[in-house]
Amino acid sequence: MTGPARRAPTRSRVAEKGKLHVIPLGGIGEIGKNMYAYEYQGEIIVVDCGLMFPEDEMYGVDLVIPDISFLLEHRDQVLGIFLTHGHEDHIGGLPFVLKQLQVPIFATKLTLGMIRGKLEEHGMVAHEHSREIQPGDTLHLGPFHVEAFRVNHSIPDAVGFAIHTPIGTVVHTGDFKFDQTPVDGEVADFHRLAELGHQGVLALFSDSTNAERPGYTGSERQVGKALDEVIAGAKQRVLVASFASNVHRIQQVMNAAEKNGRKLAVVGRSMENVVRIALELGYLKASEGTLIEIDDISRFPANQIVIMTTGSQGEPMAALSRMAASEHKKVEILPGDTVIIAATPVPGNEKSVSRTINNLYRRGAEVVYSSHMGVHVSGHASQEELKLMITLVQPRFFCPMHGEYRMLITNARLAEAVGVPKPNILIGEIGSVYEFTEGTAAIVGKVNSGSVFVDGLGVGDVGNIVLRDRKLLAEDGVIVVVVAIDRESQTVISGPDIVSRGFVYVRESDQLIEDAKQRIREALEMADSRRMGDWSAIKSLVRDTLGRFVFERTRRRPMILPIVMEI
Repeated sequence: MTGPARRAPTRSRVAEKGKLHVIPLGGIGEIGKNMYAYEYQGEIIVVDCGLMFPEDEMYGVDLVIPDISFLLEHRDQVLGIFLTHGHEDHIGGLPFVLKQLQVPIFATKLTLGMIRGKLEEHGMVAHEHSREIQPGDTLHLGPFHVEAFRVNHSIPDAVGFAIHTPIGTVVHTGDFKFDQTPVDGEVADFHRLAELGHQGVLALFSDSTNAERPGYTGSERQVGKALDEVIAGAKQRVLVASFASNVHRIQQVMNAAEKNGRKLAVVGRSMENVVRIALELGYLKASEGTLIEIDDISRFPANQIVIMTTGSQGEPMAALSRMAASEHKKVEILPGDTVIIAATPVPGNEKSVSRTINNLYRRGAEVVYSSHMGVHVSGHASQEELKLMITLVQPRFFCPMHGEYRMLITNARLAEAVGVPKPNILIGEIGSVYEFTEGTAAIVGKVNSGSVFVDGLGVGDVGNIVLRDRKLLAEDGVIVVVVAIDRESQTVISGPDIVSRGFVYVRESDQLIEDAKQRIREALEMADSRRMGDWSAIKSLVRDTLGRFVFERTRRRPMILPIVMEI
């Protein structure tokens, strides 16, 4: 399903009078690195600033953040960044972006607390221009009146934004679901959403993560009951793995531990940080004596211990994965332990999670995971809730966001099913420019956009060429050929010597290596003197000759690095 026909992109993307541009710099056609720029008459606000974790083929990459070239080109026009909630895919890019773009930050109390902790990890002080907002607040920045409204999600203090502009209101849902019995008692603001719909909404940008899932998403409170039942029935220690940021889940584990007379220890750096911040800000509440240090668990009987840990996605370096592999310094899985994995594997992590579960069973643990006993529910709206959002808001135009392309298509079909005309549904991609007037909407071009790779301390210095080389090295290895050339006679006086890594084991392939050396010698002997005086020509000759030989003999294409020394 597509929107109206696209017009050719204009040279400048600065908004013309009477036109609103919405530009997703991340979060369209993918789950992660959410970032959306709203531009009217040359002034810009940004919603969210997230990151994404690397895919398998991104060898060595630690994180992926949005390309903010567009914002840097218009840095004097950016008025501020508004954040919907404290998940990594919505705030994780801030430490990298704020080093380049000094603008105010607007977020709810818990989200700001998590941002401060994240900035401290990067050696940055809390942003002096950050401002706390609450659901119901409206901030006025240039032509934008940005109103926050409460939504339910798998983290407290989640909000969406109604962005009021001179040509109409755009509702940006953020991540949401409609939980009728939330753990903190704070229900989504149905009333305000309906009011906005009655007043008139120009466009709705809506979460699409669970667009393929029929029905309604279960309440987080249901998980609390399931956790309580498992912990009550456990004979020995209980370990619960969950997303570190799921404060409601952590609170319910605390409640179950207290109810069953157990102490709770937290392990895993990210979870320790979240628990510390949430306790300080009052989003977690624990009775005195419930929380203990991980070093103190040996002081209590096994049936009085609950351990909350990271690693629900099978991350190799996370605490649960290291415990399952008997590599954790402080916690060892013991026969009789009960391990609850209170999360569903993110697409792509299924193998890692399965490996962790298998290792836990090998250690003698009993494992309870998402498909068993209801120990996890999603934080995203399913189909009936997505349709309810559209029905409440009654947008003139509908723009699905936050999801892989198939999810965007499915969400678009849901909108059509509840009455949004097909021509009024726009599906773009990262960098697309959505252009709105009071009565029209179209995708009119693209801006510079994409992904920036974070590798160690390097930000953006790893590109597609480097990843291609890493992929080649991982698949076929590398061969280094060293040749010494006499400067005067232009003849080979030493070599070729061959060193390989990740290609063949030399001792077991002596004949292959010797044949390769002989092929290179013959090629160099046949080369004319003019070519022998050109280092780049010699390198090309060695690379081409050896490449053909290796492929003929092995059907492999290793990286070949010729080194020519002139003596």
